[in-house]
Amino acid sequence: MMATIELEQSPSTMSLYYRAVTSKKPGKLQGDSLPTIKAHLRGVTAEMDKLIQYRKVCGFPVSGALPVTYPHILAFPLHMEILVNPLFPFPLLGLVHVRNEITQYRAIGNQETMDIECELSGPETVAKGLEFSIITRVSVEGKLVWESVSTNLCRCKTEAEDNKDKSADSFAPEHIDYWSVQDNIGRRYAKVSGDSNPIHLFAMTARLFGFKRHIAHGMWSKARAMGTLEPQLPAGPFRVSVAFKLPILLPAKVQFQYANTGDTIEFRLKDQNGEKPHMAGHVSFL
Repeated sequence: MMATIELEQSPSTMSLYYRAVTSKKPGKLQGDSLPTIKAHLRGVTAEMDKLIQYRKVCGFPVSGALPVTYPHILAFPLHMEILVNPLFPFPLLGLVHVRNEITQYRAIGNQETMDIECELSGPETVAKGLEFSIITRVSVEGKLVWESVSTNLCRCKTEAEDNKDKSADSFAPEHIDYWSVQDNIGRRYAKVSGDSNPIHLFAMTARLFGFKRHIAHGMWSKARAMGTLEPQLPAGPFRVSVAFKLPILLPAKVQFQYANTGDTIEFRLKDQNGEKPHMAGHVSFL
């Protein structure tokens, strides 16, 4: 099975969430693999008002180039188009974003025109369920300038063993910043990103999905980290990879820890006592 979605303009994420809520999904694979689903949107330019607000919400300084995480925002409606497509078997609400890797080959100017292509990949069987990825490629004038791999988990019973390394994290931070994460950060980020998943908006809506309170977006955490590290990011190509750990229940106080080794930057986001992990990642200079 295969579907290619050619979009003429970015779709409304609210209409996509409505489709996600109202559509019926089987909740299991039809066969051994996911269908091939692709989505394309060409001639995309960042809207300056939204870009300015995104910088404020995520802590990026003013710059002539897009924040490294911003193309994810432009691609997010395409991700949703793939996930609400009738061929995709799992319900959108309930999926867990577990990892995100971004490779920036060169900085993208604030007003450059981009072509975006997204493609479904996977799944891989893990102990907690099935993991699948959406691969995104951003091109300018036919040349690849940015790409990402967003990996999500669909929780279900499997026979796979938990092969994760459970040894203690040996990371030793050189710097620690203390963040106060506001109660409304999920709503503020939803407004600039289009990601209005109810688990991020209010405690009441998050409880419907088993959370004690609403939680911060994982991609806000990554963007906030990149905003802090932007003065140290290389002018040339680099890759930033993160694994999302325990959710941040809002409001919260957290520690952002990092260490620059010269060709890599290691970082962690932990609770206010520096114990429970929320996010672990690194920047690799290419």
